[in-house]
Amino acid sequence: MNIAASYDALARLLDYPEDKQRLQADYALVSGFLNKERFDSPLSLFAEFAATASEAALQEEYVATFDFNPATSPYLGHHLFGDNQKKGGYMIMLKQEFERCGYTPAGCELPDHLAVLLGFLAHLAKKEDREFRQPFITACVLPGVERLGSAFAQKQDSPWKALIEAARLLCLVDCKEAPSC
Repeated sequence: MNIAASYDALARLLDYPEDKQRLQADYALVSGFLNKERFDSPLSLFAEFAATASEAALQEEYVATFDFNPATSPYLGHHLFGDNQKKGGYMIMLKQEFERCGYTPAGCELPDHLAVLLGFLAHLAKKEDREFRQPFITACVLPGVERLGSAFAQKQDSPWKALIEAARLLCLVDCKEAPSC
C-alpha cells in the first residue's frame, strides 16, 4: 500500500467502470492508504454505491456524471482553461511530459483526463521521481482537481464526488514534504 499503487487504483476508479469486483478492491486500496496517512477516507459514499449498484447502474451513473455534464467533466484542461488555445497548449505539454518520462497511457483518453493524469503520477511514483512529480502536481494536476471538486460541491449525493476528493487528498499526501504544494 503505497502512493504509486494508490494513484493506479484511483485512476481505475475514475475510468469507465467495467469490473465491479476490481472497483471494490481499488476502493479498499485507496481508502486504506488514506487512512494510513491519517486522512479520513471520503470514499465511503462511493463504496456504498458500488456495493449496491449493478455494473450497468455504475456505468449509467458514470456517463451521466462525467460525459453528459460539462461542469463535472474529468478533463482537467476544461476546468483550467475552458475551450481556448491555452487548453491546447496544456494538452501538448502533457503529451510531451508523458513522452519525456516514458509514459504511455492505456486506452484512448485525452492526456488531461484525470484517470490518465493519475496513471502518470503512479508512473512517476514508481520511478521515485519526486523532484519532477511534486511541481507537476502543483502546476498541472491539483489546480484542475480543486476546480473539478468545486464543480461537485453542488452534487452532494454524487458517489463520484468522493473520488475527486480522494484525488485531491492523494496529491496533498504526495506533496506534504514539499513546500511548493
